[in-house]
Amino acid sequence: MLAEQVSADAAVNAALPWWKGAAIYQIYPRSFADSNGDGIGDLLGIATHLDHVASLGVDAIWLSPFFTSPMRDFGYDVADYCGVDPVFGTVADFDALVEQAHALKLKVIIDQVYSHSSDQHAWFQESRSSRDNPKADWYVWADAKPDGSPPSNWQSVFGGPAWSWDARRGQYYLHNFLPEQPDLNLHNPAVQDATLNVARFWLDRGVDGFRLDALNFAMHDPDLRDNPPASAGGKRTRTFDFQQHLYNQSHPDILKFLERLRGVTDSYGDRFTLAEVGGDHALGEMQAFTEGQHRLNSAYGFDFLYAPKLTPALVAGVVRDWPESAGWPSWAFENHDAPRAISRWSDGGVHAEQLKRVKILLLSTLRGSIILYQGEELGLPQVDVPFDQLQDPEAIANWPHTLSRDGARTPMPWQADAPSLGFSRGTPWLPMGVEHGALAVDRQEEQADSLLHFTRQCLTLRAHNRALRAGAMRVIEAGDALLVFDREDAGQRLRCTFNLSEQPAPFQQSGKALLATGQVDDSSLGPYGAVIEELA
Repeated sequence: MLAEQVSADAAVNAALPWWKGAAIYQIYPRSFADSNGDGIGDLLGIATHLDHVASLGVDAIWLSPFFTSPMRDFGYDVADYCGVDPVFGTVADFDALVEQAHALKLKVIIDQVYSHSSDQHAWFQESRSSRDNPKADWYVWADAKPDGSPPSNWQSVFGGPAWSWDARRGQYYLHNFLPEQPDLNLHNPAVQDATLNVARFWLDRGVDGFRLDALNFAMHDPDLRDNPPASAGGKRTRTFDFQQHLYNQSHPDILKFLERLRGVTDSYGDRFTLAEVGGDHALGEMQAFTEGQHRLNSAYGFDFLYAPKLTPALVAGVVRDWPESAGWPSWAFENHDAPRAISRWSDGGVHAEQLKRVKILLLSTLRGSIILYQGEELGLPQVDVPFDQLQDPEAIANWPHTLSRDGARTPMPWQADAPSLGFSRGTPWLPMGVEHGALAVDRQEEQADSLLHFTRQCLTLRAHNRALRAGAMRVIEAGDALLVFDREDAGQRLRCTFNLSEQPAPFQQSGKALLATGQVDDSSLGPYGAVIEELA
């Protein structure tokens, strides 16, 4: 990049926290790149390909868990919060990765899982050993009802009761997810202190922020009241779907813990905290978690992650629900838990390639911070992983009614003609996508009009225009086909026009075109066409 452009970018983003409007690239370490041939991605593999990530023009990477774990839920069951699992490398490898990322001007965000640990964690092993040990109340334990049944009717996300009996304690323990993921008792100040010390451990190693997993599950109702039944209707594939989740999660005291956590991160300077919040009451919780200057910086919206179709109404609803008076949102169209967006939003027909482009351009123009999931810059579709190759415990338990998360976790294709598409010298832990070879990084690097190159153009546009990075967003039109909105900041006004349909839509040029995709002329936008204009 020319020196003049670097100076211009600095002026555009002056006085903004680095995370405000940032583009963040999510890396799922098991599936990014394998350096040692065991079929599982690792930290050295990430380091080998970090130049690719930096070339996209993103501001940060987010690493999904790489901590010591028995991998019952592939790292979200943590057995040592301050350790690196040997399958991924060592703490020294992590330190080197942070140093390399910072040299490439990339911030580093990592997951923190405070709602639950692995049942192999030393804390749980001590807690279950007796009712009077020093960590006896570090997890959520309760006596059986007189008939021996669980203390409440709570159901786990992955199916079945959220309570498991432990004969050593003669009590049940709570697990909102797998039985191997017991819930920490975050009501206990000692447990809060321990998790905050974990945060300090990684902040001391140079990380720039945290994505907080399943945060609204971090505290339960101490009275263990039964959840009421959910209203009838809707698809139910899990026992979890039969209840309103009022008491197994979302306790108001979570807010007090977040204020403690924010105090820790602020003591390290310009750090970023991002909440993951799902469920029926997610919007209110996300905005409460990010309210004011003493809680979290942002929350991770699910609005697009499971949407079956990309529509103007969907985007307009997001803008309505996140007014400027609310906290700062973050948006993703894809992640490690959700089906690939292109497979949800396209039937693979004649306009599929154009939809990939309009999707990336739309994400790049939204108000908030944005997150790209590895392979999204390549337009990877969802992989149909056969049952005998599934690894996802939720999909296995609820087969065939729950769409496997494995289909979005398959390995990254680096080289079209290499074994395992350049991901590994060995057999990958999940099968490579049959359609992914033609979309590999090396193949798209050679094609000047590829989605990979267009993604770089979109992210460059966002970086160079403060109105896109931090400006207000006002919807002008949200019809059946056309989505039109303005982004405005510090005297700059951009008009963003998208045709989110398979038919041409009327269009009247309003200003200087900065970036366009699809067929654009003086009177119409082609199917899934879009144009970003600077207004006088």
